[in-house]
Amino acid sequence: MMTVLYVKEPNAVVRRVGERVVVARRERGQRREEILADLPVQQVEQVVVYGYPQLTTQAVTLLLRHGVDIVLLTPSGGYIGVTRREGSHFARLRQAQLLMAANPQRALRMAVAVVEAKLANQRNLLRTLAGLQPAPVAAQLERAAQGIEQMRRRVAAAANLDGVRGYEGRGAALYFGALRLLLDRSWSFGGRQFYPPPDPFNALLSFGYALLQKDIETVAQRVGLDPYVGCLHALEDGRPSLTLDLMEEFRPLVVDYAMLHLALGGQVKPADFTFTGRAERPVEIGPQLLPAVINAYERRVGQALFHQPSAGLNPLRRCYELQARLYAQTVLQEQLRYQGMVG
Repeated sequence: MMTVLYVKEPNAVVRRVGERVVVARRERGQRREEILADLPVQQVEQVVVYGYPQLTTQAVTLLLRHGVDIVLLTPSGGYIGVTRREGSHFARLRQAQLLMAANPQRALRMAVAVVEAKLANQRNLLRTLAGLQPAPVAAQLERAAQGIEQMRRRVAAAANLDGVRGYEGRGAALYFGALRLLLDRSWSFGGRQFYPPPDPFNALLSFGYALLQKDIETVAQRVGLDPYVGCLHALEDGRPSLTLDLMEEFRPLVVDYAMLHLALGGQVKPADFTFTGRAERPVEIGPQLLPAVINAYERRVGQALFHQPSAGLNPLRRCYELQARLYAQTVLQEQLRYQGMVG
């Protein structure tokens, strides 16, 4: 079984011991190190470094030689980037990807398919949640779900990418307005806001989306796609447009599902968060809360769902790669149309 190794302790060191990856920590004033993790490199799928732990050169060399990606996150949970052994060998796929992005009709069809799947997953999650609520709240969730379904049906008629984004935005307003009904006032959640997240639930979502982003970017590059050339998200220097495109259908299916499970189940509470008083980062997921949030994400991506394009059950993390490969096949015109994953 492959493991995603999270290194969260700021005084931790990732070392190589033979063909093993060892994470150790030594508290100030102590002589003996505490071993936090010790795994054969063959069992490590990814190393995620949160904040400022250290990695020795020998450990980095071992990980890259075995094709293990090293993902870097900021102390506040923002995505920095990923280190891998070498770049893409898929010149034909990259060329076809650029050509598709430059073709207005093909780019429009791809963006429509992505948004249709996202809206369908938002609709489905609201209906699942409605079944757990008292009648008045359930009725409001159902009305929002119906509105999102209307956006889903209309998006195929969009004349251009701005039209697609408009339907997505109206769906998002309905969706997050409905989620607000589920969270009590202590969460201070008024809707989706970021840069920076102003309240605990937005902080949960932002951190969850950072975890999703690092996984999607990893599989996109594994497949040979350029993470910076997408269709739905506008092309800008420094923006991983394709990664953001491929994330869309999985936001409600993975992150929103997992973070709502934490919040509504009482596993995390607003009082568990760190309120800094700083405008640039008013709310943070502190070190005590971090393991629960990561575990919630990992539990969700380990769950098996029916994957319609392949007609089989697959863990959600595996579905990331399946969808990236389907995207690549569509880029190469081996598939007529991209089929988003709807759960």
